[in-house]
Amino acid sequence: MKKLGVLGLSIIMVMGLAACGKDKTSDKDQTTVATTEATTEAAVEITDSLEIFNTVWATYGEDEKFSIAGGDYNNSVMDAPGKFNVTDVESLDAMLGVPATAAAYIDDAASVMHMMNANTFTAGAYRVTDSANQQAFCDSLKDNIMNRQWMCGFPDTLIIVSIGENYVVSAFGNGEIIETFKTKVTAEYPMATVVYEESLAQ
Repeated sequence: MKKLGVLGLSIIMVMGLAACGKDKTSDKDQTTVATTEATTEAAVEITDSLEIFNTVWATYGEDEKFSIAGGDYNNSVMDAPGKFNVTDVESLDAMLGVPATAAAYIDDAASVMHMMNANTFTAGAYRVTDSANQQAFCDSLKDNIMNRQWMCGFPDTLIIVSIGENYVVSAFGNGEIIETFKTKVTAEYPMATVVYEESLAQ
């Protein structure tokens, strides 16, 4: 009888240790997941709009690249993306398709365009000051670009992508070039969401 009691107690202790070990492993797994998520978020933290284009353009191979220019009329940059003056509302509309009513939503912008023909590829990146206005900005941008009077040929496709809660990227141009750009943006920024993808071809 005494032996049975000792055996029963031993079994209970072994089961208790196994349960404790399982709990510790579970806690460790949860800590690893939390650390991985935090690392991922830190890895895609964005400092400004220009950084988005510099990051994405750096992923292009030599066979994928084309002649580009960036920035606005007064601050143009050759062969690289450039900062865009958000107070120049007329240029925002004329070059990137941002309507004057939506310019008030942003405090930072950058651009990159095909040097030979803007309708082949034009892209803008924007920081929306209040995340509550991100969708309204996307809607205004889409409507304005869709209703443009195009010269020098029609672009094929328009995409508008949100990145996190405060950044928006738009691009219009040749369908194949836009598809490559979209693939690279979403690969570099896993939290990116394609808000609109529209045909502009007539």
